[in-house]
Amino acid sequence: MNHSKSEGRFGIVDLGSNSVRLVVYARAARSPVLVFNEKVLCGLGRTLASTGRLDPKGIERALAALQRFVALRSQIGIDTLIIAATAAVRDAEDGPEFLQKAEKICGFRITLVSGAEEARLSAQGVLSGIPDADGVVGDLGGASLELVGVGGGKILNEGVTLPLGPLRIMDVAKGSLSEAEAIIDKAFKSVGLLKEFQGKRLYVVGGVWRNLARIHMAQRHYPIHVLHEYVIPANDASDLAKVIERLGPKSLAQIPDISERRVDTLPVGALILDKLISTMKAKDVVISAYGLREGILFDRLNKREQAKDPLIEGARDLANRLARFPEHGNELPGWTAPLFAPDVIGETPAEARLRQAACILADIGWYVHPDYRAHQSMTQILLAPFAGVDHPSRLMLARTLYHRHEGRGEPELIGDLAGLLSDNENYRALVLGLALRLAFTLCAATPGMLPRTRFEIDKSTITLVVPPRYESLLGEMVNKRLSALARAINRKPATRIGR
Repeated sequence: MNHSKSEGRFGIVDLGSNSVRLVVYARAARSPVLVFNEKVLCGLGRTLASTGRLDPKGIERALAALQRFVALRSQIGIDTLIIAATAAVRDAEDGPEFLQKAEKICGFRITLVSGAEEARLSAQGVLSGIPDADGVVGDLGGASLELVGVGGGKILNEGVTLPLGPLRIMDVAKGSLSEAEAIIDKAFKSVGLLKEFQGKRLYVVGGVWRNLARIHMAQRHYPIHVLHEYVIPANDASDLAKVIERLGPKSLAQIPDISERRVDTLPVGALILDKLISTMKAKDVVISAYGLREGILFDRLNKREQAKDPLIEGARDLANRLARFPEHGNELPGWTAPLFAPDVIGETPAEARLRQAACILADIGWYVHPDYRAHQSMTQILLAPFAGVDHPSRLMLARTLYHRHEGRGEPELIGDLAGLLSDNENYRALVLGLALRLAFTLCAATPGMLPRTRFEIDKSTITLVVPPRYESLLGEMVNKRLSALARAINRKPATRIGR
């Protein structure tokens, strides 16, 4: 992969075994912002196992999709476009012939990704979106399954590529699930890393498995409709997979949010997941919205960009779009820090990171009616395309912004998710939210003032110190919000004019 960095719009066409997809990002960055995404389910690998060749109808659909995607390059203004072909194209007898036709359409060389490179890029993509991933990455395409061990922010082995994509298995098994099961069992027996990583998490990539996660969300009436880092307990995932395996096409087609063209691959995809969970005795299944394409993008970044925190970068991007003064994101972490000093509330590095993200996002709901700012802010956080944040942490950020606008109280939007956070996490969200509420009242939501004020906190009192030039800005509303914060940390409120 080319390691130069793209400053303009960055596009990737993924010529997969089941789908051909174009994704366009605003630029190649640590927290990539998606500006366009289109997928065509072509089924290139549908006949690969039985004929050794690409599916004729799939070829037609794929070349037509590619024609449109290349035309969109100038329409959208894509500065850098990478086209990557994976398992079906590399394994098919007529793969070179297909590539020749495809390259004639696009006018430049297409990257044919090897099995080992596909495994590496998929794992790199997952790590770029879930930096603390620890277990096995499984990327299920139409014609292959890539498995790679990850941990400590790194790829731990070369991984393996198995010919276990749903399209390929369906072609061999001719609709027999028992035959499909035998094929999968035989393939997994030779995979040592599944034993090596027994009991760890399974991080899954691929459209079939994302559809299974949507079904699980719907069953639970789960209100955070973000698939990235959605966690399914291993037993739940296996039970769901077994149900899907037994359903016929008509029953599957009636399930909301399931693409009709995914219906035929769902049972085999569910079977593969079930076998994978049982073979590695997975603790739970974590959905990753990041995979091969994000791995390709991450490879384009320089080392400095790669080292950035995806959550903080994503928060900054959202604040730059929605906040009145994004500079508050630089002022508020230091201003709120005394509340979380070791002798007051205290915080771990992970908690400090979430506090920084909350401070950056603190004013993203300002532009709606005051009565709806809390709800709007929470919704933005719960649905934002952030990476590097699990669902409980996302919920804590949302709850913090609720308290920033509403003070005390219980947000109805959270509903049954209240139990995702511990009492301590709920308390931390309340304290930080009340501090942010005070901050925006004190400075009238303008930058530059807060760094000139500070908290002094001892065992009995929290004192807001304000320089003489700002003394007249102290008033009833500031005192009211300081008092609310003081009650939350079991102190008495006080103000002092000083430097």
